[in-house]
Amino acid sequence: MLKLHPKLLSFLAFLHDAIVVIAAWLMAFALRFNFHIPNQFVSFFFQSLPIIFIFHSICFYSFGLYKGVWRFASLPDLKRIMRAVAFAALLSATFALLVHPSIVIPRSVLILNPMLLLLTMGGSRFIYRAWKERRLFNGIALQGKPVIVIGVEDASFNLIKELSKNPEWRVVAMVDPSNKLVGREIMHTKVEGGLEDMAQIAARHNCQHCMIAMPGSRHEKRRMAVEAARKVEGMEVLTLPAMSDLISGRISLSQIRKIDVEDLLGRDVVQLDTHGLSSMLANKVVLVSGAAGSIGSELCRQILSFHPAQLICLDISEYALYTLQQEFSQWVTDTELVYLVADVKNQTRIQRILQSHQPDVVLHAGAYKHVPMMEHFNVVEALQNNAHGTYQIAAACQAAGVPTFVLVSTDKAVNPTNVMGASKRLAELICQGLQHADSSNTRFITVRFGNVLGSSGSVIPKFREQIAHGGPLTITHPDITRYFMSIPEAAQLVLQAATMGNGGEVFVLDMGTPVKIIDLARDMIKLSGLQEQEIRIEFTGLRPGEKLYEELLADDENTLPTSHEKLRIAQARSADTLWLSNLLEWLASVPHLQEVQIKQDLQRWVEEYQPDTRPAPDVSLRGGVLSLDTLPSPSQHIH
Repeated sequence: MLKLHPKLLSFLAFLHDAIVVIAAWLMAFALRFNFHIPNQFVSFFFQSLPIIFIFHSICFYSFGLYKGVWRFASLPDLKRIMRAVAFAALLSATFALLVHPSIVIPRSVLILNPMLLLLTMGGSRFIYRAWKERRLFNGIALQGKPVIVIGVEDASFNLIKELSKNPEWRVVAMVDPSNKLVGREIMHTKVEGGLEDMAQIAARHNCQHCMIAMPGSRHEKRRMAVEAARKVEGMEVLTLPAMSDLISGRISLSQIRKIDVEDLLGRDVVQLDTHGLSSMLANKVVLVSGAAGSIGSELCRQILSFHPAQLICLDISEYALYTLQQEFSQWVTDTELVYLVADVKNQTRIQRILQSHQPDVVLHAGAYKHVPMMEHFNVVEALQNNAHGTYQIAAACQAAGVPTFVLVSTDKAVNPTNVMGASKRLAELICQGLQHADSSNTRFITVRFGNVLGSSGSVIPKFREQIAHGGPLTITHPDITRYFMSIPEAAQLVLQAATMGNGGEVFVLDMGTPVKIIDLARDMIKLSGLQEQEIRIEFTGLRPGEKLYEELLADDENTLPTSHEKLRIAQARSADTLWLSNLLEWLASVPHLQEVQIKQDLQRWVEEYQPDTRPAPDVSLRGGVLSLDTLPSPSQHIH
């Protein structure tokens, strides 16, 4: 195929427009005089033509008409043509009526000329694009696997446009979940019915694939579309990501994927106060502890979109922090990124970091979170990291004058039955105790939420792995339920709460409806293309410290509404500075206590804590080595 130099293509485009300018000027005169131009006005035509040509040429180049490519002509190109033609028409009218009135140009000619130019120049570009696309993609339209597109949003139209250029797919029909456009045609594709007609439409076209293009719809509607498609035997369901994932704003085939369990548990897009977030984060210094974890890393991603001057990513795990650094090295950002390996329990290290970087906002997301692991043999570490570590970094922020400190908490802090939950409740109380200090200029804000979809160590990745190995799927109890939200949603709401708090509040996120884990397991089995008969589900019994259901509020807590529909303020029991001082003394003694004694003492500090009384699992090694819980207390060896 002949390839022409871009400059030659631009010259040919200009040559086309030059001919159009002359022809439009002549046609305007011809239309004005019913195609019988008097000799006098023929003379006026030729006298005015050179200056009209110069005006239009200058405007066409000035407005960038020759920077675009005709094959990709679109609405922005038409807008450029309109602006250029309008400005040239203004110059022409000024010349005819004010500068050189001796050359008589009828006013109707001055009106007709820009209309003809716009029609001819815009029309020729779009006709060329249509011819080019038909030539390139007409053969593709008859190839590929037949596919039904569900949805009639803008994303659906963009998807059909993309699919028309891809030899793998052939769009045969559209489905409108609302039934409002049934019978209409969109981009030469007929809307053949609603969700209830899926089986007949699929049979009519012998189609085994459908794509759900409803990223802007509410989660309930997307789930209805998924369930309707799954009822069709042999139908493979694909989807576009939710709107919160379409950062680029443009649909591409690389974003099409199989339906996942997150799509069934998904939630509606969070409406953020972007002005408030921008005021808090833009051109500021922000520190995130636990930055390489599931929530911490997403907080970093969200924060970067608000262009802080510096983002400090702090984590105790060198490898996890390195992984985060490799991810962000691919980003284009004007934010200075600092990666610090540090332990929040190291008071000196944290103080030096805060003095050196002077952050405006600190988000503390670093914590040990795995309930069964923290319940036995790791109780001291859970309290040292989650409670005492929170005090160290929060107190250091207060001393350094950090304006805003945000603690990421958990629903397991509510009526805790495990050490991890109790340790996080202590962290909440510590922040409230620091808030009540007379000298505090720091806003201490706590945000409490439930499980996040796909976080490390959570149930969904575990189920995926078990399905990949052929099962069984292990569930602790047939009635166990959990709240779920996506990692991006959790991070967004944490940031949103940070803009709203005055200090001392415990924000509770709207977690929606709890999900039965057994239903989640069944959905994942079906989405993997298997039947429940092919993969067993086993019940293993509740693990140490595990609750049958999680709560977002304690028995004696109520909530107050906020300006954001997904955030409420828990009226939780608070703590004062005296309580905090006594707690710190006890935390200092914790490493020297037996775990049984620690759990008993915890009930004094967290009144709603109900410890799991089941014995610790036997971790003794072969050869008769004693289990860890039978070893003498370290305090017996301290003098």
